[in-house]
Amino acid sequence: MNFRLDILRDKGLKLPDIQEVIGSMDPLPGAVEFIDTVRSEAQVIILSDTFTQFAQPLMKKLGYPTLFCNTLEVARDGTITGFKLRQDEGKKMAVRALKGIHLKVMAAGDSYNDIGMIQEADTGALFRAPESIVAQFPETPAFEQYGDLLAHMRTKLLGQSGV
Repeated sequence: MNFRLDILRDKGLKLPDIQEVIGSMDPLPGAVEFIDTVRSEAQVIILSDTFTQFAQPLMKKLGYPTLFCNTLEVARDGTITGFKLRQDEGKKMAVRALKGIHLKVMAAGDSYNDIGMIQEADTGALFRAPESIVAQFPETPAFEQYGDLLAHMRTKLLGQSGV
């Protein structure tokens, strides 16, 4: 991450510049409806390795779901001066903590840094993950469509059948 911060400094890019670019992006098609549907049936927490300040523009478009992620250190002029990681294996540890207060947890993700979280959850799935990851973790259900992921969640976590 320090290498990336050095590049930002070298290029004169500040947090507002990055937020402007992120703010011009839209969630994946179907993501807003998926989050809204899940939120109507269960609690939604997004666990991410990103930084709060980067995620804010996208979280607004998703209706501000709860987000647990890392934090940037930012000077008054918008220069990103550093970062604070929540903790090592933050996603996995968050799932463990939620289960520790007797909540059922479903986790979904698309990359290697999501595997610990998925395996720690009561049920989990890969979502739109690269084939290499799907092949490496064949015991983990993998889905490409929001409707299929929702059906998995309902069946495994909520004890419902059908969509």
